[in-house]
Amino acid sequence: MPIHHAVLALLADQPGYGYELKSRFEKAVGPQFGALNIGHVYQILERLERDGMVTRRLVHQSDKPDKAVYRLTPKGRAELMDWVALPHLRTSGFRDDFFLKLAAAAGLGKDTVAVLLTAQRRAYLQELSMLDELRRNASDDPVVQLLLKAAILHTEASLRVVDAAEGLDLAESKSSDRDRHPEENDAQSWGADTESGSESSA
Repeated sequence: MPIHHAVLALLADQPGYGYELKSRFEKAVGPQFGALNIGHVYQILERLERDGMVTRRLVHQSDKPDKAVYRLTPKGRAELMDWVALPHLRTSGFRDDFFLKLAAAAGLGKDTVAVLLTAQRRAYLQELSMLDELRRNASDDPVVQLLLKAAILHTEASLRVVDAAEGLDLAESKSSDRDRHPEENDAQSWGADTESGSESSA
């Protein structure tokens, strides 16, 4: 997630300091992204200052340590505008651990596939319940509400994938594939026999 661009966007509204920017970020994106680590915020601010995208000014406080207030520079605003204008594209494809588990379960038989799909369905339903509660309790900010709605739609789509998987005989498909490549099964069997023979000799 490009947090440094989010920080630039916050500073485009008004100057700010570390803890204030952390609070404004969490309020802007809602609970779905989770809390932002303050140490990470200061690392980003230091990097942005080094790159000339923000400036830093120390403000004296009589009863507290001086605080560093950051302000967006023209270079930082140009970087922000360039980033906003670019469309978001997936960079890692549609990789999902669920499909790795599904491929493994298909090789272990119908019962294993059924156990996986039941567990996955339960997890998605629990996630939908949690997201619905978050949406009810979240602020009325339209961006926050849209983010939560997007999370709900993604989870509902994942649930439909489970529905589709239940309509397929995945284990039978894997079995048919093994029947079409008996030489691989022979090789695996030979390996098992070799290990068994070695143990007997020992």
